[in-house]
Amino acid sequence: MSRFNLTGIGMTSQRTRDRLVQRLQDQGITDPEVLQAMGNVPRHIFIDEALAHRAYEDSSLPIGNGQTISQPFTVALMTQTLCNQPRARVLEVGTGSGYQTAVLANHRHVGRIYSVERLGPLVTRAEERLRAMKVQQVRLRHADGYLGWPEEGPFDGILVTAAPRQVPPALLEQLAEGGRLIVPVGTDNGQVLQIYERTSDGLEVTSIDQVKFVPLVKGLR
Repeated sequence: MSRFNLTGIGMTSQRTRDRLVQRLQDQGITDPEVLQAMGNVPRHIFIDEALAHRAYEDSSLPIGNGQTISQPFTVALMTQTLCNQPRARVLEVGTGSGYQTAVLANHRHVGRIYSVERLGPLVTRAEERLRAMKVQQVRLRHADGYLGWPEEGPFDGILVTAAPRQVPPALLEQLAEGGRLIVPVGTDNGQVLQIYERTSDGLEVTSIDQVKFVPLVKGLR
């Protein structure tokens, strides 16, 4: 039996999740698949138990190792932006606690997910929670996100959950034609969420929002 209470109670109950979904709709999230995923995924199991009562606030929260779980609106926005069409093979750079991974896995238009994380303890943490949710279509790897996962590329979608100063060339190389890369780019002084789309003519880049992410760091720990 899982040690995680997936159903929740009180401030972690389904009613509280439903209120979050309504707020996301009010903020402009329109994809019904994203809204359903945000309502289905128990965010409270992806943060420390002491903070569970804050799980369905629209705020980022610490998950240890100097990392954070992104605010729900940002997760929903990135998922909606990535999933403008079906994505059979998706690379996630920065597994973190596994929350964004779980939301992607709950989207009907997302197929196989390959997720890399440079911090070993977070890989273990994410594996436990995704296993508790019986998520089947995800492979996790303790690896440097700057390198992507070349053996499994190219990918129809790539989602980066930490901010590089510049997009790593390896990620652009692993983006399939017709694929879409969602990545926050910048420094602590300012970051912009960008879309890179690979067409037959090359790469098209669009900026969509100001964001705040932890930096994308090279190497393993």
